Amino acid sequence: MKKNNAIIIMEKLKNAYPDAKCSLDFKTPFQMLIAVMLSAQCTDERVNLTTPLLFAKYPDASKMALAPLEDLENLVHPCGFYKNKAKNMKLAAQKILSAFDGIVPETMEELITIPGVGRKSANVIMLEAFNNPQGIAVDTHVKRISRRIGLSSQTEPEKIEQDLLNILPKKYYKDANHILIWHGRNICTARKANCNKCPISENCQKNI
Repeated sequence: MKKNNAIIIMEKLKNAYPDAKCSLDFKTPFQMLIAVMLSAQCTDERVNLTTPLLFAKYPDASKMALAPLEDLENLVHPCGFYKNKAKNMKLAAQKILSAFDGIVPETMEELITIPGVGRKSANVIMLEAFNNPQGIAVDTHVKRISRRIGLSSQTEPEKIEQDLLNILPKKYYKDANHILIWHGRNICTARKANCNKCPISENCQKNI
């Protein structure tokens, strides 16, 4: 897709979803990191129901690093894959405590050294916790929408992200993930693309 068409799509989606934002609840960068880890293969709604009790007991890296693993497993059980998530949460807290003095680092390079934090999660943390987007997080919605409307023909999230970065100016990095997710939830769903209601139907490669 040409850059000018991609930009038109972004502008139309921004107008269609002016309130698009991250759905995860958090108060600190550490809580954002943990919420993102829990959101893997889990809905944001379920994560938001789980984190209040979790953060009440273990609000920061110093407390979570000392948390009994079994207690973490019980607290995050509703989010699925609870054993692996609890293990990574504890390891992440220990890493942040030992390597970064208990403070979540503010660079992509440092974030991806934390257990359980890959590039997608690091992108979300950089955007939501530090308001400093360095790329575009490609989750299942962004992957599906990017391929369906012609922003990318790739199948791997890392390659889809590179395609998006190549055709979108940096000023769109902040909004791209949010508006593509909202579009995927509201109009261009996994089950059906509601093209008759779509604000970008005339720009979508699916319809060209």
